[in-house]
Amino acid sequence: MESINARVTLKPKEHFRLLGGHQWVFSNEIQKIEGSPQKGAIVAAYSSDNIFLGLGFYNPSSLIAFRLISKKNELINDAFWHTKISNAIAYRKEMLGNIKYCRLVFGESDFLPGLVVDSFSDYLSVQFIGAGMDKIKDEITKILVDLLAPKGIVERNDSSLRKMEGLEQGIGIIYGTVPDSVEIIENKIKYSASILSGQKTGFYYDQRENRQVAASYCKGKRVLDCFCHSGAFALNALGAGATYAVAVDSSKDALELCSQNAVLNNMQENFATEKADALEMLMETAKSHSKPDVIMIDPPALIKSKKDFGPGYRHYVKLNAAAMKAISQGGILVTSSCSHNLPGSEFYKMLSEAASRAGKNAVLLHMGTQAKDHPILLNMPETHYLKFAVLKIY
Repeated sequence: MESINARVTLKPKEHFRLLGGHQWVFSNEIQKIEGSPQKGAIVAAYSSDNIFLGLGFYNPSSLIAFRLISKKNELINDAFWHTKISNAIAYRKEMLGNIKYCRLVFGESDFLPGLVVDSFSDYLSVQFIGAGMDKIKDEITKILVDLLAPKGIVERNDSSLRKMEGLEQGIGIIYGTVPDSVEIIENKIKYSASILSGQKTGFYYDQRENRQVAASYCKGKRVLDCFCHSGAFALNALGAGATYAVAVDSSKDALELCSQNAVLNNMQENFATEKADALEMLMETAKSHSKPDVIMIDPPALIKSKKDFGPGYRHYVKLNAAAMKAISQGGILVTSSCSHNLPGSEFYKMLSEAASRAGKNAVLLHMGTQAKDHPILLNMPETHYLKFAVLKIY
């Protein structure tokens, strides 16, 4: 491991966020840089009055110029990273028991900034999002092999976040061999997942508990699952006794995956797919005499940055209002937002506005967030991105 011979000094008063538990320093908060740190180098951070704040990755190409890795002035070597990753895995074992199908590392939430690791039984899907983690990816790979003995590891470095770090994008196998698709099990439902070509790392583990909650309202009900991706919400509903489920997506590939997963679970007789724009379909369904009892909407992030807040917020309102109009009297709306730029308070405000716009009364039955293997640091709101609600609509 390289010696630490560079430091960044923050402007006056800009150190309080780090002291309060946050892990980032933005480029406009730095007063001066000493030494010649390259992209991904480890540097020491100091306050303007020379108080040591911690060690972290430095990236002159990113708005996030410093990512904290330790508040101690300690040796950063392979043993340091081995301990950090071991701690992350131990947390999942404590929270979930079985770690075959889950997120093992969630970046800053595990004090491993810029690193994401998902487990698919014998295979791992890894994202090196930050420049610092990208620089030591060979060391991280060796540690993952040592701790988990996978048959293969894929690097899913196609995230748009890498562009913000000034890093190239790409997908490749960095250890062993990886098949085109792997079978996973979540909530007793089987799925076919591609960790080489699927969305993100191959599967969305963050809705695990929410899918169970949603399914508990579906026995004997007709279900419409919008933005279905793998069909997970619909299949959980059928597993809980829904009479029929329709999965809707604008992606032909997603619908093919849904159908494949329905067959895997022998649920194809009560399951159908429809290629459509979700908002347009909901607006048409609202005009129909036959309306679903449960509607589930889990759209992609509609507010990708703060500048997108206005249009994205209005889209969320429009989408949820359309869903409320399309549900049968007394039906259930299951709704989510994965936009971390939409805080929880704004999410519930949005749902209230949607109910007013739809001319409906909405009773909040359940509030939720991301699964336990996607831990939230209260002092770092960026780690809290998923909002989830179940509403009864009159």
